Amino acid sequence: MNTAYNNYLELAEKHFNKHVYDSAFYYYNKARLECETNEREKIIYAYLKMAITQQIQGDYSGSETSATEAIPFFEEKTSATYKCAVYNNIGINYERLNEYNDAIYNYNQAVKFAEIGLQKDILNNNIAVVYIGKANYKKAINILYPLTLKKDITENSENYARILDNLGYAYYKSGNIKALEYINQSKLIRQKINDDFGITTSYLHLSELYFKNNPKLANEYADLAYQKATKVSNANDQLIALKLLIENSNGEKLKKTTLLFLKINDSITKARQKAKNQFAKIKYDSKKDREENLHLKAQKAENALQLEKAKNRNLTLYIVVGFVLGSLLFLYYYLTTKGKREKTAAIYESETRISKKLHDELANEVYHTIVLAETKDLSTDENKEILLSNLDTIYSGTRNISRQNSTIDTGENFESELKDMLSSYNGSNVNVIIKDNNDINWSKIESEKKIATYRVLQELLVNMKKHSQCSFVVIGFEENDKQIQISYSDNGVGFGEKMNLRNGLKNAENRIQSIKGTLTFESEPNKGLKAKISFPK
Repeated sequence: MNTAYNNYLELAEKHFNKHVYDSAFYYYNKARLECETNEREKIIYAYLKMAITQQIQGDYSGSETSATEAIPFFEEKTSATYKCAVYNNIGINYERLNEYNDAIYNYNQAVKFAEIGLQKDILNNNIAVVYIGKANYKKAINILYPLTLKKDITENSENYARILDNLGYAYYKSGNIKALEYINQSKLIRQKINDDFGITTSYLHLSELYFKNNPKLANEYADLAYQKATKVSNANDQLIALKLLIENSNGEKLKKTTLLFLKINDSITKARQKAKNQFAKIKYDSKKDREENLHLKAQKAENALQLEKAKNRNLTLYIVVGFVLGSLLFLYYYLTTKGKREKTAAIYESETRISKKLHDELANEVYHTIVLAETKDLSTDENKEILLSNLDTIYSGTRNISRQNSTIDTGENFESELKDMLSSYNGSNVNVIIKDNNDINWSKIESEKKIATYRVLQELLVNMKKHSQCSFVVIGFEENDKQIQISYSDNGVGFGEKMNLRNGLKNAENRIQSIKGTLTFESEPNKGLKAKISFPK
């Protein structure tokens, strides 16, 4: 019986039930570290609860990492319930991060391990919601409609209402007049069972449905949604309701609603960033402490070995052999854990960098928007348009930061994901041209080289957006017998006579060197920038 594990787990569950999530995460992590390597299900459970805790606090990337760390401990005899829960958690995280293809993959993995029909139906509903997010409404309807006819669904009011609402929303988005019937049916069920979380979604969908044809009724439903979301402390739905009210308001009400939106959005952003930093620090500190303890134990054993050698001169040979073996084992341990320590430190550093990026790139936008809302007459179309534009800028900035730090798919979808990233920098002022004859077989390229390629090109394009003032960019891909070669060129302002690389480009140079490649730059003032990337296959 693992007493330490049970004690830590009891503390973790106690804090989780009281919604003290930072303490719950701390003790789940402590419980995990007390497990022996053969206590696989205990480790899986700890990782799963850590992931759920992070997900509740809006740390979707961190939650995905914790849940993924549980998968290597799966074996044939592992509980199917645990496997299903882990993949479902990962699917939810990818859905919240708008990584829809990854979300569908993991939901389908969860379906494989679902043990009862209702569980599979709920997961299929989740998949349908992802297809709505992808704007594939026909696919969503084909999944949802058969679910409304199943007995195990119709006998479960909460799930039946959820599926009816999703089906109605899919019909609405596809322009089908059946939408109102299904959304209203769902609303009535949720009112009957006092499902405040669910009724909030119904009100939001009805507000969106009436937005163009009946603005007054749309506002009434948006207001009801805000009240219900406030009652159950659902900040995300509060923001959605306020955004609907802003788009359909003017004058003093528009000003008041906008200030409330900014206040809640700022509060959510700060709370989530604080939670991310806390979770990352807890993981980093616990791993560091454990490694230091192991190092002290190894040092103590070495000292005892030396003392034994002094006392037993006749056994010198055996002691030397033992010391050498001990040193080799310690070296092996050090080398195998070095990468893990560096990875943990990098995660903590990344979280800090994201926090700084949020401050640098979004704080001014939020401040200027608050000033606009407080000082300008928002009843005029011009000021209202500026306000809505600023809100979209804040939302887009937050989403772009999330995308720049999301996980890179190094599997069969890498090439399309890379090209999507490059194309995302196209705009009204910049044209990004990709020259690729599909000569490169990316499936044979190592994952770390794919990641380096992706991040370096991303750094070059971020630098382009910030500094180059160019109107076009050309990126070319070539392959020979030994190397991958990538070229970058733009027609921007270039560098000065002394080429001093900015932090981002310096990082890009270090990334390429880490895969034994080279990154060279050519530039003259007002003659653009050229960069050449090459690395061994």
